[in-house]
Amino acid sequence: MLNHHDERWEGPIRGLRLPLTAWRRLQEDGVSTIDQLRAIVNKLETVPGIGPKTAQVIRAELARTSPAEG
Repeated sequence: MLNHHDERWEGPIRGLRLPLTAWRRLQEDGVSTIDQLRAIVNKLETVPGIGPKTAQVIRAELARTSPAEG
């Protein structure tokens, strides 16, 4: 059975697929670009409505879509 952390949707940041609640919370916090998301990735839990599980989902998706640095 899927829950809100399992179901993913495309949003305003191309290439990312996140739960709708994550997209809403990011939008409410003014995050609409990949650079803005990267700037707050280590403090996602400070965004109202984003808890540890959602933050983990966002970080995993960002890592999946980001090119490896090296």
